[in-house]
Amino acid sequence: MAERLKDRVAIVAGAGAIGEGMSNGRAAALTYAREGAKVLAVDRDLDSVKETQRQIREEGGICEIFIGDLTNSKAASEMVEVALRSLGGTIDILHNNIGILAKGGVVEHSEEDWDRVVTVNLKTMFLASKYVIPVMEKQKRGVITNIGSMAGMRFTGLPFLAYATTKGAVPAFTRTIAMEYAKSGIRANSVHPGVVDTPMQRATTDSGYGAVFGNVNADELRKKREATIPLGRYATPFDIANAALFLASDEASYITGVDLVVDGGFICRAG
Repeated sequence: MAERLKDRVAIVAGAGAIGEGMSNGRAAALTYAREGAKVLAVDRDLDSVKETQRQIREEGGICEIFIGDLTNSKAASEMVEVALRSLGGTIDILHNNIGILAKGGVVEHSEEDWDRVVTVNLKTMFLASKYVIPVMEKQKRGVITNIGSMAGMRFTGLPFLAYATTKGAVPAFTRTIAMEYAKSGIRANSVHPGVVDTPMQRATTDSGYGAVFGNVNADELRKKREATIPLGRYATPFDIANAALFLASDEASYITGVDLVVDGGFICRAG
C-alpha cells in the first residue's frame, strides 16, 4: 500500500454490485481505501453496499455507507452531509459510477426504459456533482471521476441505445465541469471501461451477446469476445479502479478534462 490517498475522503456512488462478485464500484471503493482514503460507499442496495464496507473494514480500511437513490435531490444532498459529518469535514474525491442497462434500439426501446436509463445514468452524476462541488470549491481542491463506457464511443455489437447515449454524454459533462471549476482547484476526468468481468457484464453476456456470436455456451462466448480485444482478455474491475486511482492521486495533479479509455485496445482496432 503506497497510501497515495492518505486521509482523503472519497465518495463512491454506486459502490455495490448487482450480483455476487466484484463490480467496478466495489473495486474503486476498495482501491481508494487501500491507498489510505476514508470512503463513503453509496448505493440503493443495503446488503450489497454493506458487503463492500465489510471487505474494506476487514482489510483495516475506513468505510461508512449511505443508502439512497441519487436520482433524488434530497438524497444527494443528504449524502454530502453524511460524508462531511462522518468522515472528517472534507470531500476530496467524487467517483460517479452509477449506471444501468436496457437492451434495445430506437424502435424497440420503450419510452419508460429510455427515461429510466437516462435518469439513472445522467441525473445521478448531475446531482452528486451539484452537491459535492460547493464543498470542493470552499476547500479549493477536489477530484471528480465520472465512469463512462467504450459503448459511448463505439458500437459494441448490440443496440443498447439509451445506455450508449448516456455514456456518450459523460465526456461533455466532465469537460464542462473541468473547465468551469479549474480555477477553484477542482479536476474532473472520465474513465471509459471496455469489457470488464463484473456481475453486470455477465448479465448482459447471458442476455444478448450470445446471439451476436452464434448462441454458443458461456465459455466459448467468452473466448470469442476476448478474441475481439487486442490485449486478449476481459478487464478486471481493478484495472478500471487503478485508472481512477491514478486520476485521483497527486501524480495526476496536472490532468483535467481527460477521457481515459481502459479497454485493452478495443476501440482502436479496425472492423
